[in-house]
Parts: sequence; C-alpha cells; structure tokens
Amino acid sequence: MAATPPSSDRAQPRGATAVLVLDDGSVFWGRAIGATGKNVGEVVFNTSITGYQEVLTDPSYAGQIITFTFPHIGNVGANPQDLESTTPAARGCIIRDDITEPSSYRATQHLDAWLKSFNLIGLAGLDTRRLTRRIRDKGAPNGVVCHEPSGKFDIDALIAEAKAWPGLNGMDLAKDVTCRQAYTWTETRWTKDKGFGDLIKDGRKAEYKVVAIDYGAKHNILRCLADTGCHVTVVPASATAEDILRHNPDGIFLSNGPGDPAATGVYAVPEIKKLIATGKPIFGICLGHQILSLAFGAKTYKLKMGHRGANQPVQDLETGKVEITSQNHGFAVDRASLPANVKETHKSLFDGIVEGMRSTDKPVFSVQYHPEASPGPQDSHYLFERFTAAMAAQKKK
Repeated sequence: MAATPPSSDRAQPRGATAVLVLDDGSVFWGRAIGATGKNVGEVVFNTSITGYQEVLTDPSYAGQIITFTFPHIGNVGANPQDLESTTPAARGCIIRDDITEPSSYRATQHLDAWLKSFNLIGLAGLDTRRLTRRIRDKGAPNGVVCHEPSGKFDIDALIAEAKAWPGLNGMDLAKDVTCRQAYTWTETRWTKDKGFGDLIKDGRKAEYKVVAIDYGAKHNILRCLADTGCHVTVVPASATAEDILRHNPDGIFLSNGPGDPAATGVYAVPEIKKLIATGKPIFGICLGHQILSLAFGAKTYKLKMGHRGANQPVQDLETGKVEITSQNHGFAVDRASLPANVKETHKSLFDGIVEGMRSTDKPVFSVQYHPEASPGPQDSHYLFERFTAAMAAQKKK
C-alpha cells in the first residue's frame, strides 16, 4: 500500500483509518494498527531504538499515548518474554513506518497481532518528527488516538474529548497499576542460554529479604533484585509501614510507576517517613525516587516534555562518571527544596535535573532513571549492588 501523506490538518487523506487529535486542535492522520476504538491520554515521545515491547508494557506509561521517534518499530516482532507487566497500561502507540514482518529468531508474533491481543490502539504513517517537535516546543499535550475501519471520524468531538481530559497533574495512577495483594518474586535476569532463572530453583542463596512497594513495578527491576540475592516480597502501593515491617525485611524498595508523585504521596509519604525512621536500607527508582523526596520534605514538579528514552546521559556527582541511562518520567525533584540532610548524587547532562540523591544520616538512596533497563548496557547495575551492600552492612551491626 502506498504511504499516506503525513498531515496535521483536517483534510483526510485517502485510506486514512486512524487519527490523532490534540487538545490544541491539531489533527494527524494515519493508518490504523492494533485494536479498534479510541483512547485519550497525554501524548509523549520515546527515543529508544530497541525495546519497544518493554516500553509498551512499562506501567509508568499509564495514561499516556507513546510516540516512537525511531521509525522501524515492530521489525523484531513480539514475544511473551519481553514484558514489563502482565497487561500494558499505555493508552496508545504511534509509529512512522508500517510494521514489517518479524526478523528475530525470538519472535513468536507480529507486533500488530500483539497490539490487538492487548487491545492497544495504534497509528502508523504519521509524521513522528513533526509531532515530536510539537511536543518538544510546546510540551506534552492531551490527545485522542482513534482507529475506525470505516474511516469516518467526528473530529470536533475528538478534540473536545482531548480538551476535557484533566491531564496527569494531580492524577494518582499508581492505584490503577499496583498489585492487589502481596506476592513473592524469585525470577532472575534473562540469559541467552537459559532464559529467565530462578533464585530458589537454581539453588542460589537468598541472602536478603526485601519488600518492594509496587507503584507500577517493572518486572526486570524485580529480576535484578532477585539476581543480587534478594528474596522479594511485593506489596501494594497502599501497604502501611506496619504491613511492610511485618515481613521483617532487610531492605525496602520503592518502585517506579505512573502519575503525579504528589497525588500518590498523599497515602505513601506518611508510611515512607515511618520506614525511613527505622534505619533500614531503602532504595527508590523513578516514581519511588520522587515519592522518597516528598517524604524527606522536598517538592516535585512536572517537566515540560519529560525524559523518555534509552540514551540519556547522567553524571554521578560523587565520582564524576557519566552513565548512559534509560528513563521514563514526566515529573522531577525540585533541587532547591532538598533538605540539608539529603545530598544530590546524580544530575542529567541534558537539562540538569536531579537524577539521584541519598540521605547523609540514613542508608537511603534513589535514582530517577532505570538501571534495570540495561542502558549502557551495564552502566547502572552497580546500584543494585549498592543496595545489597547497605543491607549487608546493617546485618553486621
């Protein structure tokens, strides 16, 4: 099929069966992929050139429509192993080129069929560079992605729906993606020869008991914890400090997740303050980092367009080392609000935001980026070892 000319006006090109409309009235036409229907959310872009399946299943994308800047999305197909959650939380997928047949030996499914199986709505043939520039210059807009096989769309109604959506400021989405009850996790990292391992079945010693608070935890974070000798108990975002301490953990992990940290913090921050007071090691990633900052008394704010991609340079301020990191966040910690007993440890070399911090009087630290996503590819794996080292030091006391 000939490519549909990219457009950002109301003149519908021939063959267009999907459309993206923004809250400012912009209209982008394309060809439908994935499920039929429509969805509203914040339109963001991700610059990764690999890992689209992991991106689409990252719970941190709840409430968002993902635009991929890399044009060849779907070229390695899909498989049941590269998932970061059981059910994708993203609200839509936008790509430039048509999805090709899978070229990877690991593929078990065409990406279009995979999108349909998870009821994910997608759009191909859109000028993603133009859309990305719009997000970069004006910030992430609200939008509606719509797939209608007949090609008939009520554009005015879709624009009104985009304008009416409240946006992510003040929205608590962790409650939508968290687990409903506690469970145990022992699966370890994937290897080419064996696939995923298991801490217990492989006969490895579980040296540390960790409780992970699930605000939208990615599976590979839990695998990385297990791979470093942690027997992980995952608990819901609403768990109290008493619930967590009942497991007698050596350490506590605060996961990534979606939405506004200040909204989630309404119920999470008081409990984290109690956990900090125990003196137990605490490690936070992404939303966990932001909520931890709120527990310390700092503030968070919404970024204009956020950081989303696998090529983000971050400097370790204590060693001077630069790490290539994977990131996915739309909020950040306000540096000026950090209290005297919290030290900034990492900063973004893109825009200078706070990318890491640690307490000077407690074994508590966090990072904004995703060390489990194999950026670099192993630049940031030391953070999991730092967490186990902190637990080992506490056990010796």
